[in-house]
Amino acid sequence: MAKKTVECLVEGGKATAAPPLGPALGPLGVNIGQVVAEINKKTADFKKMQVPVKVIIDEDTKEFEITVGTPPTSELIKKEAHIEKGSGTPNVDKIADIKIEQVIKVAKMKTDAMLGVNMFSKVKEVIGTCDSMGVMVEGLDARDAIKAINEGKFKEQISAGKTELSEEALKEIEEKRKKLQEELETRKAEFTAKAKDIIEKNKSQTRSTIKAKLVDERIPSQLIEELLPAEAAAAGPAKPGAPAPAAKAAPVKAAKKK
Repeated sequence: MAKKTVECLVEGGKATAAPPLGPALGPLGVNIGQVVAEINKKTADFKKMQVPVKVIIDEDTKEFEITVGTPPTSELIKKEAHIEKGSGTPNVDKIADIKIEQVIKVAKMKTDAMLGVNMFSKVKEVIGTCDSMGVMVEGLDARDAIKAINEGKFKEQISAGKTELSEEALKEIEEKRKKLQEELETRKAEFTAKAKDIIEKNKSQTRSTIKAKLVDERIPSQLIEELLPAEAAAAGPAKPGAPAPAAKAAPVKAAKKK
């Protein structure tokens, strides 16, 4: 049996017989209305998102199969949380807080690609990704949210597959995101000031020594690399006319005077 595959991008839940889908399906003799309806059913949770779709058609029987691709789970979480990227230090810095309905929505979008046997386990898979991104769920650290689900919390929402949020809930999410961002900026400023002070006080030491002191003070590794470049090995002020010390070199002891 010969099979033909038509690939296209459609807006979630809004596929039509217009180009590019209709003209591609027309010559194959398939019922375009049925194909469009099935695509819209399968992409209903991808509102306002461009979704990759494959329509696999048996050219003899005109039967068809539709597969819907989705972005990575992390990308879907970023869209729900209104963030551009995950936290560089997710165990310390939380950058967003989403609702259980949003987690369920992502789980439903990724359902065909997930290992979980039911919606509860798939929701916990999504929360696992939230954990690696520094995204909280319902005000809880991701691991605490999984524990709460295991204890029966959110059972009603997950069982019903609830994904809709009120305008009030959406506003709350945005306000929480802004608050977390402000707190993150404040902590970064405090860490930056502390790190610069340590670097200045230890400028005669080697880079590795200074870095160890910064690590001891729990300065985030990303910030350490920003403030302490590899070529900035510390050394005391050079004497007039003396050659500059090599990068990463330890301080040279002065020669003894006769």
